[in-house]
Amino acid sequence: MEIKIVRKVLEENESLAAKVRAGLRERRQSMVNFMSSPGSGKTKILERLIPLLTSGGLKVGVIEGDITTSLDAQRLQPLGIPISQINTELFGGDCHLGAHVILAALEQFAKEPIDVVTIENVGNLVCPAEFDTGADLNIVVLSVTEGEDKPLKYPLMFRNSHLALINKIDLAEAAEADICKLKENMLKINSSLAVLETSGKTGRGIGELAQYIVRTHRQLLNEYTIKIANNEKTARP
Repeated sequence: MEIKIVRKVLEENESLAAKVRAGLRERRQSMVNFMSSPGSGKTKILERLIPLLTSGGLKVGVIEGDITTSLDAQRLQPLGIPISQINTELFGGDCHLGAHVILAALEQFAKEPIDVVTIENVGNLVCPAEFDTGADLNIVVLSVTEGEDKPLKYPLMFRNSHLALINKIDLAEAAEADICKLKENMLKINSSLAVLETSGKTGRGIGELAQYIVRTHRQLLNEYTIKIANNEKTARP
């Protein structure tokens, strides 16, 4: 009985995630989902990343996910961007954001001229990877202080991500982190995973991250434009 219930929940989430993606395409938007354990540096990365995206002409909105508090959203407010706060404590303290709450958050952005939506998911290396948010790009952030074994211990997170950020790289020497081993373990789980070394403190790798997101955004919109054009040709008598 429990297995059937879990399957139903996941199937419903998948259906809503597809609805999220369809809505994003219609609005000519893309969405990036940042996932990690607590304290990996997601918010600091966004503080560095968002100004680069906006300076390049993209309008950015943020969906902030936390069990409680709006502390991370408050840090991003000086950037002057639309922010939708989701606190899961209100509905059981879920350790992830599902597609249903993302749909509700996107409705708050309905009148905002947004190109790229970023999700800062609830801090956890397990649950967020189990629930499709409807994002086009999943990014896992792992700080060098967390250990080289984490990709092997939490494989689903890395298996379901397109890009991994090895963050706080400025602390690698002090943490005695083996970056080569960390990358090797990531690629053992997902051989197609792209990997960047980043530092929210120094800004290292954030420019490359911005370029990666911009390329993904443009590619998605180009593919959608071609799809619409082909559908129109097919529909003509």
